[in-house]
Amino acid sequence: MKNLLTTLFIYFLFILFLCNNHSKYVVGFRPQRRGGRSTRFYDFKVQTTSITKVCNTKDIPTINGMYPGPVVHAQEDDKVIVRVTNESPYNITIHWHGIRQRLSCWSDGPSYITQCPIQTGQNFTYEFTLAQQKGTFFWHAHVSWLRATVYGAIVVYPKNGVPYPFKFPYEEHIIILGEFWMKDMVQIEQAVLAGGGAPPPADAFTINGQPGPNYNCSTDDIFKIDAVPGKTYLLRLINAALNQEHFFAIANHRLTIVEVDAEYTKPLTTDRIMLGPGQTLNVLVTADKPIARYSMAMGPYQSAKNVSFQNITAIAYFQYFGATANGLSLPAALPHFDDNLAAKTVMDGLRSLNPVTVPKDIDRNLFVTIGLNVQKCRSKNPQKDCQAKGGGVMAASMNNISFSKPNISILEAYYKNISGYFTQDFPGVPLKFYDFVNGAPNNPPNDTNSLNGTRTYVLDYGTKVQLILQDTSTVSTENHPIHLHGYSFYVVGYGTGNYDPDTANFNLVDPPYMNTIGVPVGGWAAIRFVADNPGAWFMHCHLEIHLSWGLSVVLIVKNGEGPLERLPHPPKDLPRC
Repeated sequence: MKNLLTTLFIYFLFILFLCNNHSKYVVGFRPQRRGGRSTRFYDFKVQTTSITKVCNTKDIPTINGMYPGPVVHAQEDDKVIVRVTNESPYNITIHWHGIRQRLSCWSDGPSYITQCPIQTGQNFTYEFTLAQQKGTFFWHAHVSWLRATVYGAIVVYPKNGVPYPFKFPYEEHIIILGEFWMKDMVQIEQAVLAGGGAPPPADAFTINGQPGPNYNCSTDDIFKIDAVPGKTYLLRLINAALNQEHFFAIANHRLTIVEVDAEYTKPLTTDRIMLGPGQTLNVLVTADKPIARYSMAMGPYQSAKNVSFQNITAIAYFQYFGATANGLSLPAALPHFDDNLAAKTVMDGLRSLNPVTVPKDIDRNLFVTIGLNVQKCRSKNPQKDCQAKGGGVMAASMNNISFSKPNISILEAYYKNISGYFTQDFPGVPLKFYDFVNGAPNNPPNDTNSLNGTRTYVLDYGTKVQLILQDTSTVSTENHPIHLHGYSFYVVGYGTGNYDPDTANFNLVDPPYMNTIGVPVGGWAAIRFVADNPGAWFMHCHLEIHLSWGLSVVLIVKNGEGPLERLPHPPKDLPRC
């Protein structure tokens, strides 16, 4: 009896260890509650960890020594508390991508927007509630280019007793797409910005941190799913890559999309999908093929012209039980790297699961161009510092204004009414209208300059907003994954060419509800949302190089009148600049 009790006690401690390490150890782990809202506590330590990838050993910043980082598990309406302690030499912030941060803007995480970085030896506690949110999200560093290795999944399950709106899967698996560089990311960022040119391509693509056998010294660095024939699996796909959009496919298998950006969709079956950085997608896949080892492949989608990129496919395995362990894997067919139609086709088919209430009587119509710029060289050493086309310096902009981050948090400056750090004059329409797709200025750097400034756009609480995002062809047209913090939005329209209100077709019945929209190459997207969450909210391209070049803006949403419509006081441990 004593031995039995001892065994049960050890088993209990083991289960407790698995749950507290929130992680990869438990497939399909689903936390349980006794009733009401639960509070989930996590302890993140930012640490420098040595890893070996593609014949190269280097130190990288991580959370708790894990790459990718620990998984945050919770249920809808839970409160999440994460204490972040910085034990690394880098300044750090953490953004909870896709979490709407209702009345918790202070915990959103983008550096110098809602907080100053957590410096070495300091800590900060993020607190937020997953109000009416469930699905696949992720967290990542939001300072410098540290999110190249500082990232992890957030899995929010429905409330107890609430089923998925699709067949319950046999297993669930998280699949995070990433990029790996052999050199130090901070040094790469500094060198790129100092030189004024384009960034180097990644040295490898990764699936759950593993590059797979196509890369040198990586024969054993492979992620694998062991599949039971006849069973259906839910794959939670996350693109945590830095500067590259990606196609994903499984050899000989169809993927059924059931969720995008943590919102259910009508089932959409396809052979391949495209995810931009910042996008999440849940798919069902059934192991209904002959017993074999099938490749799960990740390759580049590169829509911009004359850009160098990594073109070696990362491979993982979807391996049936009974398949030869060391046999060849069946290859997955990915689209050509510049297949714009393949990228657009899936977006065209996305619909919300049910009819939704889309804002109809619009209070504020905004029109924002997005694209690249080449600034004139003002360096005394142009050969070293002005490596862009025409001897200029690369930049990016919204409405031809390149965003400059201040050295204080915009939210703090706004809340405390500290003047001099930002202005409230971001234009709601372009400063000049022209043929954005076919007639944009393109004689760099003579006619491709942008203005610089820390400009914000202010919205009254409750404003119903329609925002047109228009790609431009200055330097190059390109698919831009645009992410809005603090909100999800209805993608009511989407098309190629210049936006024309007289011919644009809008879906006001069941449009997808997203937080990151890939504005199509040489095209436009129309989104709608209600500005009902007070704070300072970052909107930016999720290609990190474009963010560094200034392709962003801050939307300030004023307080409403009621107590649940006002931004709370800042937390006492908010990092100081």
